[in-house]
Amino acid sequence: MTAAAPPVITSHNPADPSDVLLQIPAPGAFETVETVERARAAQPGWLLGGAAARSAALGAVADGIDAARTELAALAVREVGKPLTEARAEVARTAAIWRYYAQAPYEPVGAVHETAAGPGLLLSRRRPHGVAGLITPWNFPFAIPSWKAAPALAAGNTVVLKPAPEATACARRLAEIVQQALPAGVFTVLPGGATEGNALVSAADVVSFTGSTTVGQAVARAATARGVPVQAEMGGLNAAIVLADADIEQAAAHIAASISGYAGQKCTATSRVIAVGAALEPLREALAEALRAVPVGDPTDAATVCGPLINEQARDQVGDAGHGLCVLAGGTVPDRPGWYAAPTLVEKVPAGHRLLREEVFGPIAALLPADDLAHAVRITNFVPYGLVTSVHTADLNTALSGFDRLDTGMIRVNAPSTGVDFHLPFGGAKASSHGPREQGRAALEFYTSSRTYTLSPAGAT
Repeated sequence: MTAAAPPVITSHNPADPSDVLLQIPAPGAFETVETVERARAAQPGWLLGGAAARSAALGAVADGIDAARTELAALAVREVGKPLTEARAEVARTAAIWRYYAQAPYEPVGAVHETAAGPGLLLSRRRPHGVAGLITPWNFPFAIPSWKAAPALAAGNTVVLKPAPEATACARRLAEIVQQALPAGVFTVLPGGATEGNALVSAADVVSFTGSTTVGQAVARAATARGVPVQAEMGGLNAAIVLADADIEQAAAHIAASISGYAGQKCTATSRVIAVGAALEPLREALAEALRAVPVGDPTDAATVCGPLINEQARDQVGDAGHGLCVLAGGTVPDRPGWYAAPTLVEKVPAGHRLLREEVFGPIAALLPADDLAHAVRITNFVPYGLVTSVHTADLNTALSGFDRLDTGMIRVNAPSTGVDFHLPFGGAKASSHGPREQGRAALEFYTSSRTYTLSPAGAT
């Protein structure tokens, strides 16, 4: 009896689906566990090499990414359909992330405390967990793996990265750059799908996940059952609140960019636009006009803002979500090869509609009226998610009065909902996030555990 062939990972160009970047066999569960064991064997040497070695290695990764920035941006355009300007920005941010965490090995890892009575010392110290298992999405193929891996490595862990199949080529190229600077076994990319992801969660010492809510919740349950630390960044159904005193043209420009940038394929994209009071009429016109003006097309063109969606199913979901609604802009599929959808704004969305309860992950948003700020806050909170909310107003006192009532992990004032400051904590509330925050110093804490030492002199009583 012939053994079944292993599943094949295939990566297509979303702008030209006939362009296949790679086809490779998935490694399977046993190879995944063996990869984790090799990383575990390499971890003590990586830690004991010292802060200077880890800092120099992470700095060398940043230099390598800088040197390959043109190639990496082109690869992100080709494999995941990221518009060229955004791809270039992501590569630059990726290098900055590695450079930022290159200083982390020199940071204090503990503190000395006085004893309650008598001689001795009390010490608290943070130590790495061991092997960090990272599961990442396709939409930021360099930045998200980096903002997980760099702090994990800086703290002395080794890393096994399981990228989304759609971003396999990007992950493998990133690994080549990272592995040139690190000892063998310290950083490994393991391509694959659910089988490999499940095996990684079952074997790693600490788990970080970014992706869909359904999978993220399963990852969190599995890791928690094993008693290992886990963080999961999942969906968003983000709102933009526009007050009547806002600069409507500026707000419309920011919101249009948050709806349509990278075809809305960001967990921080805006999918609900809440117009407060008299803001509704001018915002309706300005936002519809701004969306109609968004350049849609070839992601290799630096002028393109809204490129293709990642696959045919994702493209079709945008059309299905807007079907039968009052369309103010978009609602069409460009007549060209590739998986495109025009940036879309709809209104008069009935309660319970999927746009008001599910993340579509495409360039579509609903315009919703609110009587006042308190009403807008209630609308914002009336979803399972709470990642980011943007608030547009000329009066910060008014905005501040509503901030504390938002069930949202991040709030951006007079700015798009999209955008990440990698040196600050990143994460949401409710079904958007599980576990500790990512990025900044919060990441260094997540990838380490605290230990308390009591040192008493010999012979002390």
